[in-house]
Amino acid sequence: MVPDTAIMRKRVREAVDADLSNAPLDAVGRATLRDFAALRQEPEVVEVQFSGGVMGQGWAVTRPNGPYVVVYLPQAGCFSLCVEGPFGPLDIGVHGNAIGCFGSV
Repeated sequence: MVPDTAIMRKRVREAVDADLSNAPLDAVGRATLRDFAALRQEPEVVEVQFSGGVMGQGWAVTRPNGPYVVVYLPQAGCFSLCVEGPFGPLDIGVHGNAIGCFGSV
């Protein structure tokens, strides 16, 4: 059974909030949190392209930061840093928590 959109959106928001509460609070961490907050958006369903042309569903949690967007991958239970491509977000192999992925840019 696939959860409905409202339930998944709530789960994704909770995952982002949990990452935010565990973020480092040094100067770099505070700057990263500020920048993340400025680009954070309501989770939005997106099709993500993986190696070999495999497509999967994810949830974009940021607006693009240049060509980059942070996407939650429910099937993997983690976030991914993706680059915007001609067919939507492309997974570039950077996975982990939302802030870590965002800070990798």
